[in-house]
Amino acid sequence: MTSVLEPGLYIVATPIGNLGDLSPRASEILLNADVVAVEDSRVTAGLFRHLGAKRPMTPYHDHNAEAVRPGLVARMATEAVALVSDAGTPLISDPGYKLVRDARAAGHQVVTIPGPCAGIAALTLAGLPTDRFLFMGFLPSKQQARAEAIAEVAGVRATLVLYESGPRLSAALAALAEGLGDREAAVAREITKKFEECVTGSLTELSARYADGGPKGEIVVVVAPPGEAAPASAEDADAALAEALTRLPVSKAAGEVAKRLGLDRKALYARAMELKG
Repeated sequence: MTSVLEPGLYIVATPIGNLGDLSPRASEILLNADVVAVEDSRVTAGLFRHLGAKRPMTPYHDHNAEAVRPGLVARMATEAVALVSDAGTPLISDPGYKLVRDARAAGHQVVTIPGPCAGIAALTLAGLPTDRFLFMGFLPSKQQARAEAIAEVAGVRATLVLYESGPRLSAALAALAEGLGDREAAVAREITKKFEECVTGSLTELSARYADGGPKGEIVVVVAPPGEAAPASAEDADAALAEALTRLPVSKAAGEVAKRLGLDRKALYARAMELKG
């Protein structure tokens, strides 16, 4: 299909494995864009071979983005520029957001063509809560920085989604088990490909399974949210009320503590009156 695209930036999601996942709309955009900004031209060339066509490509990645971005933004005034990553949805765990930001600042049209995303696909495979989730990208490679990153999210009441590589998987799972406790988790790899698998279990079990090295392929780790917190004790309530009463009248102090600790407001009001007296 040949059509003339309006000038601007087109963010195009591409398959994460199975080329059959390329949408008809994504195909149309790629075949008709004036230029395709690519992470690796060798990878995207394979996609164009699947489409039976060739299109102009220009590299756009971590190492040249600052130099290349102004030229791409300038071209958007008169040309359709498509942005792709090696696989999946651009801007997810890559620096493409700066191109979107600068394109908008220049007044150019920005269009997204949604499609495959490894993080979302793994979340659907894991069998863990999906009502709230936090995408963390890749954990830091150094031990202390990795532990700190995990500690930052330990209390977040959401399922965690992380990208990881095979050689780093064992260390990542061990660090997650140490920092988060023995939560339920899943390791998904080769999603949409012939050898797709999703292994589930506790973080301790998964850490032991991959202790001798991770599997090949793109890997997504999904970790369940923390369990329900233990109910607040009478001592917790008294301490919270005593602090609140230094700032607030009795009624408001009881209301604040009731909301924060999930306790009965009337009972807290009565207790606050006792403490105040």
